[in-house]
Amino acid sequence: MPPAEWWSREDLHRASDGRLIFAGADVAALAAEQGRPLFLYNGARIVANAARLRAALAGSGCDHRLYYAMKCNRFPPLLQLLAAEGVGVDICSPDEMDLALACGFAARDISFTGTAVSPRDLDRLLAEPDLHINCDSLAQIRMIGERTPGRTIGIRVNPGLGTGYGDSARLTYAGERTTKFGIYREQWREALDLAARHGLTVSTIHFHVGCGYLSQQLDAWEAAVGGAAAFLDDLPAATTVNIGGGLGLPHRAGDAPLDLDRWSAIIGRHFGGRGLTVAAEPGDYLVKDAGLLLLSVVWVERKRDTLFVAVDGGFNLHPEPAHYDLPCEPVACTLRAGAGRKVTVAGNINEALDLWAEDHAMPPLVEGDHIALINAGGYGSAMSSNHCMRGDFAEMLL
Repeated sequence: MPPAEWWSREDLHRASDGRLIFAGADVAALAAEQGRPLFLYNGARIVANAARLRAALAGSGCDHRLYYAMKCNRFPPLLQLLAAEGVGVDICSPDEMDLALACGFAARDISFTGTAVSPRDLDRLLAEPDLHINCDSLAQIRMIGERTPGRTIGIRVNPGLGTGYGDSARLTYAGERTTKFGIYREQWREALDLAARHGLTVSTIHFHVGCGYLSQQLDAWEAAVGGAAAFLDDLPAATTVNIGGGLGLPHRAGDAPLDLDRWSAIIGRHFGGRGLTVAAEPGDYLVKDAGLLLLSVVWVERKRDTLFVAVDGGFNLHPEPAHYDLPCEPVACTLRAGAGRKVTVAGNINEALDLWAEDHAMPPLVEGDHIALINAGGYGSAMSSNHCMRGDFAEMLL
């Protein structure tokens, strides 16, 4: 295996002839059949990721529940697979609730955590009495209390501490910078008083403090966990703590996988022995490395000192790398003979930031070849747009 192919594993590797194999399929052949950008997902990888995370939660010694963050990828066959596996679903809009119900999730298996929730949103959500709602503002607690006094709710708290991939401020949702998410400590007493005034039972605290954290961020994540756990002192009857998602996976050759043993031990230290159910709601960890985006090479051309490889899909199909610097590394679907070269892989959108990779080593490529963008299973199709009216793509679950 060439050193550059750090991503290679049992279900994603090269055959002896150099062709890229994913979930047992020749990806170049699938891309050629579609004739347009193709998101390809490996169902077995998703199931394995869920099993690995469930085992880590069990290792904490706590009762546990796994939810999938639908905002990460809402492809219906993928949702149906997770529902059949007994995974719950985390949603953040009424339309996501309707899709979850249509894909086989029961209302009792759906957890809503949303922000800037309007009265019309709440009216739709509250029509499902078994739906669990985590409130992230005083206004949301008040509006629920006014509409359905006596309901059981959760409260999203903000411990003022957080972390994310590479310690990025853009991927940290609770920290030095004040964010819109959750109830801060100085609002906590008012939140509990509001709930009591309307007869609401607070069964759950929820916190989600960042996205894409890996082992080197676990000390910071533990500090955030400790800050969130302190809110439980005022909720002796709480039954659940939802630790959110944000678990990361390697995006670059130097990234090491998240140490799930350490992660599990942190959960056990803070929540073990309390009689609580620990819920987690990952998106990326379940589906991101189970997906590829396949694109066709339309030309290869040197402009001044840069060799460009132009492809038939742009950042509108997968905005996350441009927004958050979480790269989807380009990989040639077929190895051609010849020395590798440093290239810039450019999309087909008329925007300067539409570059998939710069100064990136790749084998020789010619017009009509295909490349795979790895780690494209999360926050790709779900965030896509029709910018420049180039939003056409296909999706397939293997």
